[in-house]
Amino acid sequence: MKIYFDTLGCPKNFYDTDAAKYLLKEKGQIITDDPEDADVIIVNTCGFIDDAKRESIERILEFADAKEDRQKLVVSGCLPKRFSRELKEEMPEVDMFIGVNEYGRLPELLMDFPGSKVDVTETYDSFLPFLKRDLGDHPYSATLKIAEGCNNRCAYCAIPGIRGNYRSKRKEDVLEEARYLASSGVKELILIAEDTTNYGTDIYDSYRLADLLRELVKVGGIEWIRLMYCYEDRITDDLISVMSSEPKICHYIDVPIQHSSDKVLKEMRRRSTGASIRETLGKLRAAMPDICIRTTLIVGFPGETEEDFRDLMELVREEKFQRLGVFSYSREEGTPAGDREDQVPEDVKQERLDLIMMTQMEISKSHNEALKGRTLKVMVDASEEDGSYVGRTMYDAPEIDDSVIFTSGKELRPGDIVSVTIEDAFDYDLTGFETEGQEI
Repeated sequence: MKIYFDTLGCPKNFYDTDAAKYLLKEKGQIITDDPEDADVIIVNTCGFIDDAKRESIERILEFADAKEDRQKLVVSGCLPKRFSRELKEEMPEVDMFIGVNEYGRLPELLMDFPGSKVDVTETYDSFLPFLKRDLGDHPYSATLKIAEGCNNRCAYCAIPGIRGNYRSKRKEDVLEEARYLASSGVKELILIAEDTTNYGTDIYDSYRLADLLRELVKVGGIEWIRLMYCYEDRITDDLISVMSSEPKICHYIDVPIQHSSDKVLKEMRRRSTGASIRETLGKLRAAMPDICIRTTLIVGFPGETEEDFRDLMELVREEKFQRLGVFSYSREEGTPAGDREDQVPEDVKQERLDLIMMTQMEISKSHNEALKGRTLKVMVDASEEDGSYVGRTMYDAPEIDDSVIFTSGKELRPGDIVSVTIEDAFDYDLTGFETEGQEI
């Protein structure tokens, strides 16, 4: 049987797809890159915000219109977990729906795929431990999911209803997975979860991310370890200490603060305050002056006033985040914020988003300009037709942050780490040339 995957959404979805591919291959199935050649098409969907839901539905309908009679269409992931009843009624052309916790059952379900329509919507909350994944050819950078689910219950977010309560992966399983990835050629580990900083609280009764990092840095072959999805109020002094003292841990952290107004943060059900955010950012920068802090903001949360927005703009100008993304608030069914009557008009949300991104573009350009003339370590991601290369510094996560476009007199491969002297800087990219020497 030939199976084609189309994956949408966040890195956690891609992680799930890679694990499912490995399981299927282990059972003798063939993974194809051509949907027309496939016997089964699996669309792994995102159901987080309106734009993601819309993209997922459009993709499902595209495959439904194009599929042949011999082909089966499976829809998996967040969308069917969240809207299983509605999807069954509105998409009779889909042959099977499965949720986010059922990928371990895919081999048995597909190997015994009957001729008639099947609906599989049970959810199994037990989080599978270490699973091998299909990493593709020459893997050099990989995510490592250290937990599943979320207990935070932010007022705007539907994730706990989709992925369940927080479940940490046992430390021994995380380490086994890291060693497996390293033996496969991976040099960069990107730690992911809905909340990586909450790691360990459910099975060890305390925050254990710092302890986990102390073990991960011992894994041979791993050169960079990157932290994503860290909640500000759980960035402990111990975590900052291990980040600043261990050379393998990138001086990079993703901290989605969402807002800075105390009123908005409280209504979002976030535990942070404007003061605590500033204090934590100050601690990170004091311990690691070169740290790159990525954050994510939400504008237009219900009840957000002009004063609240000015507070957020002030934080952006004051903190000068190296990396920043902004979402316009998305009204989600089944969430406390979605039921509120004081929704902000769409045109106001868009105006606020544009103002922050215009400000951030200038900040990003300024940060990049300061790098001109410096020599930085760069991990190669790809080669270009003109012979140049595209890579990233340790201050940049793949696919979401800045790139370095550079030339080299050598033949390089993805995953190689070389010294690059920066010649020029733009809003979100750098250019340079490979050189011998230490990072300065």
